[in-house]
Amino acid sequence: MKHIRNFCIIAHIDHGKSTLADRLLERTQTIKVTEGQMLDDMDLEKERGITIKSHAIQMDYHYDGELAEYQDKAPYRLNLIDTPGHVDFAYEVSRSIAACEGCLLVVDSTQGVQAQTISNLYMAIEHDLEIIPVLNKCDMPNSMPEEVEDEIIELIGCKREDIIRASGKTGQGVDDILRAVVERIPHPEGDEEAPLQALIFDSVFNSFRGIIAYFKIVNGSISKGQKVTFVNTQKNYDADEIGVLKMDLSPRQTLHCGDVGYIVSGIKTATEVKVGDTITAQDNPCREAIAGFEEVKPMVFAGVYPIETEDFEYLRASLEKLQLNDASLSFMPESSVALGFGFRCGFLGLLHMEIVQERLDREFNMNVITTVPNVSYDVFDKHGDKMEVHNPAGMPDVAAIEHIEEPYIRASIITQTDYIGPIMTLCLGKRGELVKQEYVSGNRVELYYDMPLAEIVIDFYDKLKSISKGYASFDYHPIGMRPSKLVKLDILLNGEPVDALSTLTHVDNSVTFGRRMCEKLKELLPRQQFDIAIQAAIGAKIIARETVKQVRKDVTAKCYGGDISRKRKLLEKQKRGKKRMKEIGNVQVPQKAFLAVLKLD
Repeated sequence: MKHIRNFCIIAHIDHGKSTLADRLLERTQTIKVTEGQMLDDMDLEKERGITIKSHAIQMDYHYDGELAEYQDKAPYRLNLIDTPGHVDFAYEVSRSIAACEGCLLVVDSTQGVQAQTISNLYMAIEHDLEIIPVLNKCDMPNSMPEEVEDEIIELIGCKREDIIRASGKTGQGVDDILRAVVERIPHPEGDEEAPLQALIFDSVFNSFRGIIAYFKIVNGSISKGQKVTFVNTQKNYDADEIGVLKMDLSPRQTLHCGDVGYIVSGIKTATEVKVGDTITAQDNPCREAIAGFEEVKPMVFAGVYPIETEDFEYLRASLEKLQLNDASLSFMPESSVALGFGFRCGFLGLLHMEIVQERLDREFNMNVITTVPNVSYDVFDKHGDKMEVHNPAGMPDVAAIEHIEEPYIRASIITQTDYIGPIMTLCLGKRGELVKQEYVSGNRVELYYDMPLAEIVIDFYDKLKSISKGYASFDYHPIGMRPSKLVKLDILLNGEPVDALSTLTHVDNSVTFGRRMCEKLKELLPRQQFDIAIQAAIGAKIIARETVKQVRKDVTAKCYGGDISRKRKLLEKQKRGKKRMKEIGNVQVPQKAFLAVLKLD
C-alpha cells in the first residue's frame, strides 16, 4: 500500500487538465499519445473540446528524485482521475475527490485563478486532500507566472517553492509533478486484514458484459471469483472479472487495499448498481457501509418526451443506462396533454441538459422533445400546507395559493474591472442583489450576488461571457428558498392551453415576456385554413394576443359579373366551413417553437 498514490486533477474550464494528463501518461510510458486529450474518449468530448466524464487510469512510475526514503526499486502505482472543469459537471468532480488522497490544482498562468478553481479547491479541502498547486501554460508568451503565483499563495497559503511551473504542451515540469505526487501525497490508509469494503464511484453499461462498476478498496482485498454483496441493494454476485483501469480494462487475479479497479459480475438491471454503494464479501461482510456521496440536487428541470409515443419504454431503458454513467441525472415519469407520456428530468445546468439530449440521440438513437427548463418551487396554500412544484402545469389554482418560494443561489463572478458596469447591469436585470465586492489582485475583482436560480437557468452564462469578452468566470451554490411574487403564464392556442409552453415568471416581467412569446410563436406557427389566436394569459386575464392569419382561397373567382348576392352566398358558405374547421381543427406546435421560446431574449 505504501506504493499507491490516488490523485485527481482539478481546475477551471480550459486550464489544460486533460493535456497535462496526456504528458503524465506519456512520461510514465502508460500509453502512446497519438492525439490530444487521450482520456476524453467520448465523441462529444472530442467535438466540443471539453471533459464531460471523469476518467480514471493507472500509471507505473519509477521514482528518480533525491529523497532516500522513496528510492525503492519497486515502481509506484499512481491512480490518476482527470475531472471536468465546467460547473454543470461539479458532481463528477466531487465523486473523484472522494476516491483520492491528493489532487493537482492546475491554474492557467495566462488567466489566473478563476471561479471554478476556487469552488473545486474548497471541495478538495473539505475532504482533507493534499493539494499540489501547478502553474500550467508557462510556455505561452502572455503567461504571468509571478502575478498568478501571488494569487495562488493568497488562496491556499502555500510557499512559493511549493508551486510547480509546468506546461501541458511542451512537457515542462512533468517530472517535478510526478515526484511531488510521490513525495507529498499520502498513501491510502486501510487494513488489509479487515473484511472487504470498497466504494463504488462510477459505473458504465456494456451491452455484452452488463454493468461494470468502478471502485476504490478502502479495507480488505478482493479476488477473482469471490462472492460479493452490494450493501445498499443487498444483492449477491460473483466477481467474474476484476482488474485495474488502464486505457482499457486490464484484468487481475487479486486487488488489495488502496487499489482502484473495476468489477464485472454480469449485472443486467441498471437500478441494482448505485454510485456511492459499498461492495463487501458475502462470507465475511463489513459491519457498516462507507459513507457514500451526498445525493445530488438537480438545479434545472425539463420534460423529456419521445417523438413517437410507443418509444416511451425504450426511453425509460435509455435513461436508466445513461444514469449509470452519469449519476447526476435524475428522472421520474410524467404526462402532458400536448406531448403524451414522458419523463421529468433533473439536470445540474443547461449544458448538462444539452449533453444528455445529445447522448440520448447518439448512444441510444432516441429522438426526444425537451420542454422549457425550469426550477422547483415551494407553493404554500391558504391552510399552510407546502407542496413542491417542478412543472408549471402542476400549479394549484391561483385562489388557493398563499405565497410561493423560489430557490436562490449565491453567485460568485470573477472579472476584470473594465467589465464591472455591464455585469452589474446584467445581474440587476436578473433580480440579483449585490452582497459584496472584493479585489482579488491587480485589476481583477470578485462580485458576490444573491439571485433567483430561475433567472440564471436559461441564458445567463452565455450573456455573461459575451459582455465580458470571455473574461468573466462564474460559479454558484444554492442558499435556500425565498418568498417571491410569481405568476403562472399560460399560452393559449384558439382558447386551448398548451401545457408544454406554460412558465412561471415574476410579476414584473410577465406582461413583456407574454407579449414576446406571442410574437415569437406568430413567426413560427405554420398557417392553417383558419385563423389561429395566440394568447398569453395569467389566470383568466389575457395579457397579450397575436393572430396567425388563415390561408384563404378566392371562392368568388368563378363569378364574373352577375349579382352580388351570388358572391355573398359563396362567401357565407366558406365562412360556415371555416367556423366548423376551427372547432375540429387542432394546431400542431413544431419542436423549433419550443426551442425558440428558450432563446427568447
